[in-house]
Amino acid sequence: MRFLKNIAIAVWRIWFYVLLVVPIIIMLPILIVFTSSERFYPQFFFCARIWAKFIIFGMGFYRKVVGRQKLEKGYSYMFVANHCSIIDIMLMLSTINHPFVFVGKKELVKIPIFGFFYKRTCILVDRKNPQSRQAVFNEAQRRLKQGNSICIFPEGGVPDDESIVLDEFKEGAFKLAIDHQIPIVPLTFHDTKKRFSYTFFSGSPGKLRVKIHDFISTKGKTQQDRKALKLENRKVILQELNNPTVT
Repeated sequence: MRFLKNIAIAVWRIWFYVLLVVPIIIMLPILIVFTSSERFYPQFFFCARIWAKFIIFGMGFYRKVVGRQKLEKGYSYMFVANHCSIIDIMLMLSTINHPFVFVGKKELVKIPIFGFFYKRTCILVDRKNPQSRQAVFNEAQRRLKQGNSICIFPEGGVPDDESIVLDEFKEGAFKLAIDHQIPIVPLTFHDTKKRFSYTFFSGSPGKLRVKIHDFISTKGKTQQDRKALKLENRKVILQELNNPTVT
């Protein structure tokens, strides 16, 4: 029985990569146009949300999203969330309808087809290169000045230790938010590790719970408040992970 279960999980996981690529191929001409210039980014973001929802639905996942505050058109935000699965990317895109730019790890560029558009639309960070952090910060500054929002997973990657519920946060997201005096929107993703972790023979279709927390203002804050702001956001997400309010 265990062998048959592993075969089923393997097929299901391979299906994920089929779903990842197929919509990109279908929308290829449109995506090439929309990634030819940054002025088309809102149109590209709309396509990215379709792609993300296609994968979520196709994998047998369904979302339950809880949040009180509404995002306002024409305003920039800093979105931060816990990170433990590649599904977090799709979940963020399908949950947030306000155009944002991902700051993501460079390694995902290696995924065929997906990587081509990922490289053209995201801000890439090379965690092995200390100089990359400043380049990422400069690029994020530039995109914020264009009126975009930014999404950063502040843990800086997926924790290697399986026992870690939420790793320590890095300060980049909070430094940017203070510089631009934009609200921070913390989100808690509850089930992505259970549903689709980086362990190959694991996971299952099912519910993906999302809590969009009340926005945290940066108005009047300076870089001296950066550490406190980082700790406040981490505390909000960790409390929700330990004591879920979304069922």
